[in-house]
Amino acid sequence: MASRPGVLTEWPWSPFGGFKYLLVVPLAIASIYSYMTAEEEEKDLGRMLIVALMLWRIVHSQIWISVSRQKTAKGTKKIVDKPIEFEQVDRERSWDDQIIFNTLFMYLLNSKLPGSSRIPIWRLDGAILIALVHAGPVEFLYYWFHRALHHHFLYSRYHSHHHSSIVTEPITSVVHPFAEHIAYTILFAIPIVAASLCGILSIFSVIAYMTYIDFMNNLGHCNFECFPKRLFHLFPPLKFLCYTPSFHSLHHTQFRTNYSLFMPIYDYIYGTTDKCTESLYENSLEREEESPDVIHLTHLTTLDSIYQMRLGFPSFSSRPLWSRSPWYLTYSMWPFTLLFSFVLTSAISSCTFVFERNRLRNLILHSHLLPKFGFHYKSQRHHRSINNIIEAAIIEADEKGVKVMSLGLMNTTEELNGYGELYVQKHPKLKIRLVDGSSMAAAVVVNSIPKGTTEVVFRGNLTKIASAIVFSLSHKGIKVVVLREEEYTKLIKSGADENLVLFSSNNCYSSTVWLVGDGLGKEEQMKAKEGTLFIPFSQFPPAKLRKDCFYHSTPALLVPKSAQSIDSCENWLGRRVMSAWRIGGIVHALEGWEEHDCGNTCNFFRLHAIWEAALRHDFQPLQLPPSHL
Repeated sequence: MASRPGVLTEWPWSPFGGFKYLLVVPLAIASIYSYMTAEEEEKDLGRMLIVALMLWRIVHSQIWISVSRQKTAKGTKKIVDKPIEFEQVDRERSWDDQIIFNTLFMYLLNSKLPGSSRIPIWRLDGAILIALVHAGPVEFLYYWFHRALHHHFLYSRYHSHHHSSIVTEPITSVVHPFAEHIAYTILFAIPIVAASLCGILSIFSVIAYMTYIDFMNNLGHCNFECFPKRLFHLFPPLKFLCYTPSFHSLHHTQFRTNYSLFMPIYDYIYGTTDKCTESLYENSLEREEESPDVIHLTHLTTLDSIYQMRLGFPSFSSRPLWSRSPWYLTYSMWPFTLLFSFVLTSAISSCTFVFERNRLRNLILHSHLLPKFGFHYKSQRHHRSINNIIEAAIIEADEKGVKVMSLGLMNTTEELNGYGELYVQKHPKLKIRLVDGSSMAAAVVVNSIPKGTTEVVFRGNLTKIASAIVFSLSHKGIKVVVLREEEYTKLIKSGADENLVLFSSNNCYSSTVWLVGDGLGKEEQMKAKEGTLFIPFSQFPPAKLRKDCFYHSTPALLVPKSAQSIDSCENWLGRRVMSAWRIGGIVHALEGWEEHDCGNTCNFFRLHAIWEAALRHDFQPLQLPPSHL
């Protein structure tokens, strides 16, 4: 929002939310129906393809979003090294409003503008006219209109909304108040209207021109330099005809320079070119990939989770992963879901890649994605390939001087790799330290139990974390009631016999605190007392079947306020919340611990020290329900 919002700041369909696309549906259906039923000479292919152009523009922009976020996370050729936070993501959530508006405007022109209906697929003269009109009047008018927007009257009421984003993303390019977009739409319509009135407009020239505008807009705001220096050497005047990402980035950091649209010629003519333009371009091109201090290795969960990951839809990644996918993803996006899933797990499945970069104090933190889904880990035939990918990622990180790698989600299980012990035994000379996060997860769960609790119910698959939790609670004098005999027997054999009780059918569930993991059944949940607090110790949250009970988060902590560049949610966790497995690696690096923290054994006597270390570095526990404080 601008500092002093003016008239027509809000988009008229803002109250509609995601249903704003319904505005286009009647027009799209009518155009398709008209094309199918009209006589051959009356068919209007251009009108029918307007909605196809809308979809292409959305896909095109999303490609830029994903590429830009991956490139800037990697650090190669990055221009501005400042953080992006949730506030900016929320402000830019409605980036697709302008595509809807342009689509409605195109339907209007098609029905009212002479020469815009039943146009041919291609005309060379029309394409040339559109290019000339854009390079001449459009670029000139935009330059002076943009300078006018920086006058304090218009800037405070409109354009300051766009400039709230110092560090830009591709979609920043189209985040403006409604009034500004009216002006831009009219401006960019001039070449199309001119070609239409001359009777030389074509379908391909319209699609090409709109794609050009989107491409250049996204290019100028992508925050990584990708324009080859060779092109300027081959054709020096090109610097007057085509801007670079670093050129426009200076406009967002300096505000009073580099006003041009896509062709910097008018900045050179009127003396508004920033003096750092060439040096920033050179420095950005030479910037190499940064080496992180800590890497967290995770993977995808469900097929629809590709949209919630940071490289997916920003509006989704800035919110916790849903327990049940929205209907429009399940039913309308399934072709794209299958396509993207196939590309991830087939075309680039042999290696991991960075998708998020954070900073905490003097540490650079990277999150890397292993392109596999949860169901791959449940099939033993995939275990070998997954282990090979993890092993290669560890060796590569070790060679780059990374201090710590933490293994997240199902990358660290006993069945897969013995909680990471496999890699330590195979490569005993590793300098990088592996952390499976079990110790931190166990410490978080133990310290999430409400004060004054004397008894807890335990139910879930017996993992390394579960054993450490039971040992720690038994040592504290808290009675642990185990629901299943096989789990009770395993715990007894491991030496946890103190304060351990096997549930008897003659007893009732007296405790209102349950520690639950994978394997918790529906019937067992339904037997819990009203008001029971379920505290998960597993990576994945349990199904929330009881409305009269409370469900705590999977082991996680709030990150310190000093943590930067956190603009997405980690799976189902809330904003600025990290899983204990991820935090385990960060704390390991902050403390400078030299040993690995992985393998089948867990020293529960260290849980207190690990917990104190997390608090010392300003990680904070999540709040419990008021009834259990």
